[in-house]
Amino acid sequence: MRTLTFVIGTGRSGSTALSRILNSHPAVLSLNEYMASVGGAAFPEGKVTGEEFWQALFRPAPHFERMILSGVPLPEFLYPRRPGRYAAETTGIPALSLMVLPHLTDDPDGLLDELGAAVVPWPERTAAEHHEALFDLLRARFGRTAVVERSGYSTGWAPMLRAAFPHARFVHMFRDGPDCALSMSRHIGYRAISLQREIKERAGVEGFADLTDAHVRALPADLSPLLGERFDAALVRDRHIPLRTFGSLWSELVTEGTEFLNRLPVGQGTTLAYEDLLDAPREQLARLAAFVGVDPLPQWLDDACALLDHSRRGSARQLTDAELDELRETCAPGARVLGRPKAGD
Repeated sequence: MRTLTFVIGTGRSGSTALSRILNSHPAVLSLNEYMASVGGAAFPEGKVTGEEFWQALFRPAPHFERMILSGVPLPEFLYPRRPGRYAAETTGIPALSLMVLPHLTDDPDGLLDELGAAVVPWPERTAAEHHEALFDLLRARFGRTAVVERSGYSTGWAPMLRAAFPHARFVHMFRDGPDCALSMSRHIGYRAISLQREIKERAGVEGFADLTDAHVRALPADLSPLLGERFDAALVRDRHIPLRTFGSLWSELVTEGTEFLNRLPVGQGTTLAYEDLLDAPREQLARLAAFVGVDPLPQWLDDACALLDHSRRGSARQLTDAELDELRETCAPGARVLGRPKAGD
């Protein structure tokens, strides 16, 4: 059986470990951070040629390039750990190479060349059809039957993915609110997201394309530099961002994911709580395997259990009572939507 599944969620919820677990299953093609890498630019309207589609996958992601050049690369960036022929400072790192291909192979440059040679001659068709063909190509290349894409901070992509792939299945993964929000507050990517959201809110715009020179001049001195081609990394690392900001973000994202899942037909969506995965890994992974269309192989389950890190559970309890109470309060709306026990308990 050939299936396509998207794991959506807030990020900082154990989903990177889930990608590693899925990648270790011999029947699963695990597309790690595929949507985060290629973004909406890889889903243009109408039909595109194979060459145009390939350029959308090959062209470096500007926001990720800026982070690398500014000295604040995300820990999720796999390619720079064992760099090949591409570098942000010179050629730029192809979108597929940054996080997707190194997750699949020790030779991402070779696989990129192989894919490019196959994709460029493809006929004109819709972007969704091109993506499906690419998934099939990779599925055959690695001898897998099921495709599972997983990106952090991905609930916003879900409606577009549903429209592009109406047959796809969705897993909404989440983690205890205060623990997740605290993790966000320490992650350079989520700190940047928070500051970008603040810029748009202060300017009263929906996207950065709507910013005018007047908007930029009106921003505080510690925000406007973030809009340059390179920015001072200390602005992202050191600026004070209240914990409640990340608690509110967590609530917003889990609400978005839950509401999306509730609109799906029966059997096309399911949830996965990080805490449930830690408490009952074999049961939860067997359920997940059945959902994505593969067998819960005993050896896979054994290996998967060893990949789970229990040490981060309850991390928010290190906060002061006042800090934890405030964080629980901002996470409460999301916890109610999820129908989970009070966040942080």
